[in-house]
Amino acid sequence: MSTVEQEREMHREGSQQKLVKNVKALSKKRERILEEVGRIIVGQEEILEQLLTSFFAGGHCVLMAVPGLAKTLMVRTLSDVLSLDFQRVQFTPDLMPTDITGSNILEDDHETGRRHFRFEKGPIFSNILLADEINRTPPKTQAALLEAMQEKQVTSGREIYELPDPFLVLATQNPVEQEGTYVLPEAQLDRFLFMIKLTYSSEEDERKILSTTTRGKFPDLDKVMSKKEILIAQSMVWKIPVSDHVAGYATRLMRATRPENENAPDFVKKYVTMGCSPRAGQALVRAAKANALLHGMTEVACEDVRKFAHPVLRHRILLNFAATSEGLDTDDIVRELLDIVPEAED
Repeated sequence: MSTVEQEREMHREGSQQKLVKNVKALSKKRERILEEVGRIIVGQEEILEQLLTSFFAGGHCVLMAVPGLAKTLMVRTLSDVLSLDFQRVQFTPDLMPTDITGSNILEDDHETGRRHFRFEKGPIFSNILLADEINRTPPKTQAALLEAMQEKQVTSGREIYELPDPFLVLATQNPVEQEGTYVLPEAQLDRFLFMIKLTYSSEEDERKILSTTTRGKFPDLDKVMSKKEILIAQSMVWKIPVSDHVAGYATRLMRATRPENENAPDFVKKYVTMGCSPRAGQALVRAAKANALLHGMTEVACEDVRKFAHPVLRHRILLNFAATSEGLDTDDIVRELLDIVPEAED
């Protein structure tokens, strides 16, 4: 081996050792984050895990839950622990795009006597934006938010304003009450990395909630991570390798959701109108990489992929009337796929 090759090998080994060290440190940070959030939020460990995974994977979330399950408190608490700016917007039928993004205001310059426009930033200029009941506002306002999510910028007139980094949108929807709502199209739902379903707490957790949250003031929480540390952690996700074995498993899962695929299971051909696109596969692998990183691993396993199949795929599979009439939902389809799609190719 030449001297140059030896130096390159030493550099690779040094980079790998540094990555391993940083990953282990982040795993400890994750434990501290959950511990701090747990001082206020009782239970919901799986939901918090999904929120953290989505955040470090750089993706946005839709939270499906009935009112009263502490969605806002959960997100606000998480933003406090992560030292991030938080804003909440209640989406209503009369909400305008500029109510979210901001608008140009005409004001006088007392020194020159002239008038000029000044851009007043809206609540979207935060690190975490809670878009409460996003399906209650018209498509034009929904589109303004989703454009900012995709481009991470806001355009006003001829000026472009960059959004803060990191940036995460958590949009909530009520799965029960649909009167007077504007359903998000499938193409727009596909922009969200996860769709997370919040359910009622266990009896024991609910008893703790009633006893701990009625005492008055909540405890002050420690700041576990800084914005700089979060950005470094997000960049580390891209460095986590994915083997051909794991990528192949994720690919087979995606292709099995498509009814036009001749190798798709019979129940998919019977109940599914539209399956998942390659973007869903990318989202699944990103989530698996973030999960591995947060748990102190530098390699991704098929189990990491399986763990997030439901939140990644449940809003990307479109069912037909036959499925609806039989009381099936997309979680049933995903559950069946996880049972029959092999991790290793035959």
